[in-house]
Amino acid sequence: MSIITLEDTERRKAWGFVAPALLWTIAFFVVPFLFMAAMSLWSRQSGQIVRAWNLDNYIAFFAKDSLFKGLTNSLEITLIVTVLSVLLAYPLAWIIAERVPKRFQRLALIMAVLPFWTSYVVRSYSWLLVLSKNGVINQTLMTIGLVSEPLEIASNRTATVIGFVHFFVMLLTLTIYANLIQLSPNYRRAAADLGANALQTFWHVILPLTLPGIMTGAFLTFVLCIGDYVTPQILGGNNELVLPQIIMLQLGRRADFPMAAALSIILMLAVTAAYVLCARWLKIERA
Repeated sequence: MSIITLEDTERRKAWGFVAPALLWTIAFFVVPFLFMAAMSLWSRQSGQIVRAWNLDNYIAFFAKDSLFKGLTNSLEITLIVTVLSVLLAYPLAWIIAERVPKRFQRLALIMAVLPFWTSYVVRSYSWLLVLSKNGVINQTLMTIGLVSEPLEIASNRTATVIGFVHFFVMLLTLTIYANLIQLSPNYRRAAADLGANALQTFWHVILPLTLPGIMTGAFLTFVLCIGDYVTPQILGGNNELVLPQIIMLQLGRRADFPMAAALSIILMLAVTAAYVLCARWLKIERA
């Protein structure tokens, strides 16, 4: 008769708690991902999907400028949005954490997350109305005489970046604010005792300590931005396609599921590369 040790019992309990989440992940992520990876190695010929293993879709991606340009457009827009969002969010988070009285900080945070209360599609169409030739910005500039003709700020990359930044600044503000309020005032006092001025204290003490929050928010911004389809579709005007739009075109117009699967794999590899680059700071955050 075997003796069940306490360690074995605890191990079984642990697997009992983990099993539902593990099965869910396998069923709804691992299996679909493996199927998509396998499909990316198939091809579509004469309207039929040929289940023959090959790298034709990946070769076509690098061979066709229209496909490869979609990835470069996505990366460029995402990097611009991430940098601008960080530069705008950090001062806002610092003001809320350092200058707004404690009793009003919750209200300030509620105001900061108000854009999240509105539908993503509604926000995008609202920006389209603001940025269009007959929109609020152009009408105001023409009324006060700063421009004689409407500016082309809609249906292009500029509009896409503005729409993205409006959304992700708020996300980054929350992550950076969460780091700032955890900093002890003793850090600043110690830096001042050592002769550091305000700028030196920020550069050598505050910024390094809040870098995990910045990188966490930046990584989330990168992931959500590079995979977004709605904002480029509404604000970009199909003048500069990003990779998610090209994937949708492969599905909707050509029914080329193998090529769409290959492009999706490439998009996931781009996100994985971003994670690898940010892993150092993300590990600090977990610690």
